[in-house]
Amino acid sequence: MGESRPVSSDGFLSSERLKELAKPKEVKDVWNFSRKLVWGNQETIWPLSSRALLSQPTSRILTLAKPKNKPDRPLQPRPLFVYSCGRESEIWDRPRGLDSVTPSKRILQLAEPRQQYLATYLKQRPRSSPQWPISYSALCCNPSKRVLALAQPRPLHPSFTLPKEAETHVSRAARRASPSLRTDFLAQPVLKQHIVYYDSRCVEAPIRQVSLAAQQAVASPRVAQLAKPKVLPPGSAPDRPSAWPVSVASRHAVATPRLEELAQPPKRAPTHFVQFNPEAFTVKETAKKAICSERIKELAQPVQR
Repeated sequence: MGESRPVSSDGFLSSERLKELAKPKEVKDVWNFSRKLVWGNQETIWPLSSRALLSQPTSRILTLAKPKNKPDRPLQPRPLFVYSCGRESEIWDRPRGLDSVTPSKRILQLAEPRQQYLATYLKQRPRSSPQWPISYSALCCNPSKRVLALAQPRPLHPSFTLPKEAETHVSRAARRASPSLRTDFLAQPVLKQHIVYYDSRCVEAPIRQVSLAAQQAVASPRVAQLAKPKVLPPGSAPDRPSAWPVSVASRHAVATPRLEELAQPPKRAPTHFVQFNPEAFTVKETAKKAICSERIKELAQPVQR
């Protein structure tokens, strides 16, 4: 049975309990990945518990903690990565006279690399297309419905359309026509010698001079209709105007220490410190035993195109 929580007469938690739940969690030193780590010293990445400091090692741990004894005799000169996976010490001692032993013919035969294809195997193959010969029963078997369904090519997307033809076909006479001198002249790009610059002495003056006809023009009913701003639909009129005055109490309000504490952004550890967390990729036991719902199974199905 868990501890009882103070509940008021109306069934809600008491104010003392709410104040206790409103307190932020204490940041443990184990979670503090933002602290500076100095490499090369004997300090641990996270603090050790008192039980680990007071525990006594077993005889097996004391045996494994002893350093390896160096041999009195000098080692034979040989390169690294030969017998000991990069270590200078040997895994086992080699007997004397082993370097002068001549291997037998059988050992030399076993030491030869494996051939990719044997000549006898290539001669006995009935055909050269498959990697290995196919039996007669496999060639004559009838495929099941599932195999036939998997052998069907993937259908095209419903929205896929074949490339359309050109909307207009250029006639053969037009493709062979020769342009006139006037057409060649109009096809030449316009070369602007000077950039047009309108110097307006007044700030409120337009960038370019507006003609008198444009100033005296009268907009048509269609232009006047397009110039009107957009209005909201009849059923979505706002309850209050877009701009409303702020009360004096709101302008002189002072935030409480709790609101200022909640307004602080969360402090996350840098990525180069998070990578030292040994439990970063550990899956919880509850997640391993979780059972997905029917809705998750439905969402996990692939999209049928």
